[in-house]
Amino acid sequence: YMELEQERGITITSAATTCFWAGSEKQYPNHRINIIDTPGHVDFTIEVERSLRVLDGGVVLFDGVSGVEPQSETVWRQATKFKVPRICFVNKMDRAGANFEYCVQCIKERLHAKPVPIQIPIGKESTFKGIIDLVTMKATFYLEDSLGAKYEYRDIPEELLDQATKAREYMIESIAEAACNEDLMEKYLAGTELTLEEVKLGIRKMCLAMEGFPILCGASFKNKGVQPLLDAVIEYLPSPLDVPSIQGLDIKDETKVIIREPNDDSPFSAIAFKIITDPYVGVLTFVRVYSGKLETGMNILNSTRGRNERVGRLVKMHADKREDIKEIRAGDIGAIVSMKETITGDTLCDPDHPLLLESIYAPAPVISVAIEPKTKADEQKMGLSLSKLSKEDPSLRLAVDHESGQTIISGMGELHLDIVQQRLFREFGVATNVGKPQVAYRETIKGSVEYEYKHAKQTGGRGQFGHVLLRIEPLEAGKGFEFVDEVKGGVIPREYIPAVEDGVTEALQGGILAGYPVIDIRVALTYGSYHDVDSSEMAFKIAGSMCVKEACRKAGMSLLEPIMALEVVTPDDFVSNVVGDINRRRGQILGMEPRAGAQAIKTQVPLAEMFGYATDLRSMSQGRASFTMEYHHYSSVPGNIQESLVSK
Repeated sequence: YMELEQERGITITSAATTCFWAGSEKQYPNHRINIIDTPGHVDFTIEVERSLRVLDGGVVLFDGVSGVEPQSETVWRQATKFKVPRICFVNKMDRAGANFEYCVQCIKERLHAKPVPIQIPIGKESTFKGIIDLVTMKATFYLEDSLGAKYEYRDIPEELLDQATKAREYMIESIAEAACNEDLMEKYLAGTELTLEEVKLGIRKMCLAMEGFPILCGASFKNKGVQPLLDAVIEYLPSPLDVPSIQGLDIKDETKVIIREPNDDSPFSAIAFKIITDPYVGVLTFVRVYSGKLETGMNILNSTRGRNERVGRLVKMHADKREDIKEIRAGDIGAIVSMKETITGDTLCDPDHPLLLESIYAPAPVISVAIEPKTKADEQKMGLSLSKLSKEDPSLRLAVDHESGQTIISGMGELHLDIVQQRLFREFGVATNVGKPQVAYRETIKGSVEYEYKHAKQTGGRGQFGHVLLRIEPLEAGKGFEFVDEVKGGVIPREYIPAVEDGVTEALQGGILAGYPVIDIRVALTYGSYHDVDSSEMAFKIAGSMCVKEACRKAGMSLLEPIMALEVVTPDDFVSNVVGDINRRRGQILGMEPRAGAQAIKTQVPLAEMFGYATDLRSMSQGRASFTMEYHHYSSVPGNIQESLVSK
């Protein structure tokens, strides 16, 4: 619904809507489906992450020509992390180069999942006419130019009967093999024909247990295959009653687990999964209710922040349109208007029955730019607008560089930050300039070392005394920072140890080598001493800070840079140009595979070398190559580049 999305033809922000579906043959009572449409582009991965956190099931769309794309792999991993059952829809079956079998094979090989087709297409590309349902063994033919609205059931065409029979045999075998379907396995092995109900129940159980993923197909632009997909959502994906009851922690004793049943009579619990600023009603907080009921006028507790909030107005969202409602029940999604304290990932609950649900974590940004308003008058307005956008989007980070006085915004990629700049202008009327993107480098240590530091200052009055001995050691990549208290015998009083940790944390955050945060390090406080009169929290904070800086220098430091997983799909004619260019960018070629008349080149390349790549790739391939890129890991910077970065 955003102007920017319509212009670019991509989803930027996840949008929620609700629909009711009685079935393509009106075979169900009215079912309500809450749908969240998420972006496909990896720069907006937080939108997928927080949506999957609150959804019960997912429909994963694959392009009938491209099959599994790199971003599909990212989203698939996220869905697996949140244990979200999925059905797959192979779309665009009417496009040139569409190949259903290739897509199914792709899902198997690249996602390491078990695809179970429950439909096969009739024809492909321009001859795509309909689908064969392997559950009922009926063929649906779409009538010409009716945009899928007119279709008729017929017998399976003679030439496809053998293929359909084999595909159904594979489907039945896959259902019976699933560990959750032991009873069906016995019938299958005994050679007994499974009934229609048993087949459907078997697919549902397999889908919920994520032991196999039903595959459907169609051409959604022409509205072909969409109705059977909605039927499959109801028949095979979980309702809120099928997913395990939500578990939370007791806010007084975080070792104690509290379980909330997904019904209207349980105490209220919900998670705020998205914040948007609406120009007409102010801040909208999207919530997923797990138990109980949320009603207008209720007082609720934000247990993450320990603040009480009052629910003034509730709305059901249809993209950017709002419909006032009186309540949101267990299993439903809605939005609360004008909440003051709540942000993404906060738990909302009944004040008399508090609990804490697992939060939503934003990925670390990989790219930063300096941003400034074009006019001095817009300076304050830009700050307020950016803080509103960062509240909406947890993957957007704001910081002020105190040395240069610049405002730095960090995000998930060039497109992400470009969209932020455009939204500032369109939604808040703030025109801005951005500086050259800065890479989010990190620092780490090369070895282990122990270092002792005594901070002792004697002035006229009370002095300062703090004495610490720290041991630092590298952690494996991706582990971040650990602080360990190994002080024995009370040589440093308990109340000063958090001050040492604060000093260490601040020093590491500010960087030792070139001003970038230090990561993958464990700091152990092993020994020290104090003075009855002169010791203070500030003295120990300074001692911790100075000690860890000197220890890091002694251990030896190296710079780390973000390495991106890059996949370039290019016609054969331009492969050598693309590979040569990747090598010039310090890239490492991991492999190539043929894909629908082109080559998919898989590589890993430092982010620092990738600015402006979209333009360069277009010019070297006559605009025919495309690429996708996502953060993969941090790796050491070569010596000559490290020297120039440190000297800067």
